[in-house]
Amino acid sequence: MQAMISPLMSESAIAMTPGLLAQMAGLLVVTGAVAGVLAGLLGVGGGIVLVPAFFYVFQTLGYGGDQLMQMCLATSLATIIVTSVRSVLSHNKKGAVDWDILRGWGPGIAVGAIIGVTVAASLRSTTLQALFGVLALVIGLYMAFGRADWRLGSEMPKGLRRIVLSPMVGFLSVLMGIGGGSFGVPLMSLHATPIHRAVATAAGFGVIIAVPSVIGFLFLPIDAAARPPLTVGAVNLVAFVVVIAMTLITAPWGVKLAHAMDPKPLKRVFAIFLILVALNMLRKSLGL
Repeated sequence: MQAMISPLMSESAIAMTPGLLAQMAGLLVVTGAVAGVLAGLLGVGGGIVLVPAFFYVFQTLGYGGDQLMQMCLATSLATIIVTSVRSVLSHNKKGAVDWDILRGWGPGIAVGAIIGVTVAASLRSTTLQALFGVLALVIGLYMAFGRADWRLGSEMPKGLRRIVLSPMVGFLSVLMGIGGGSFGVPLMSLHATPIHRAVATAAGFGVIIAVPSVIGFLFLPIDAAARPPLTVGAVNLVAFVVVIAMTLITAPWGVKLAHAMDPKPLKRVFAIFLILVALNMLRKSLGL
């Protein structure tokens, strides 16, 4: 048994202490609860919140090194498999998923996700922090100032444009540890896809992005001393289980709040928060 798990699981996972595990679980309960409420309230993908949160939690517990961001990305993407599948099934019952878009864009997105894992595995944590910061800044600015009536076309791109754009969605999403919402929803909205259909279909993007990328990250070798307890490859199982449990509990609370109040001002507040998080990531990547 020891021989079977040693290639994937760190020594820290086998020699874990109850105190460290409890401290990690406590921090992750709060992380998962906040991510769930925001997802239900604002419709934002969990990854955009989870990656910087995981970064803070792992650093607070004393884990770091050149592959810290890889663990954050991989663990975030693992949670996205569960939340995206659940979301797609729910939206599909209402007939909101555009399967034609998924079939046309899915292969390119999957290829981009695989390339993204390969690139992420070769980069230093500080480089991935900088990339996350830049991309999160762009997403935050779009959330703050983007308008629903902006259009780049009357239908989703096909042919050469789709061949170029679809891998970019998968590639950039993996480098940020996020699902399909942050790039997929704006892309579809800008090409005249109704917002409810864009959100539902982007959940399908999330599945296509997360499944191949997590498989790749499960076999990424990480220095044993830099890995939290119960880490397989680059995926931390404690964070995965706790965050999934909490988001399943708290996401419906966010949905209820969304129906009880106008989420638009809150989305702008979140956009400001995201911009600040992005700038902080950039600051840390520069060692300031």
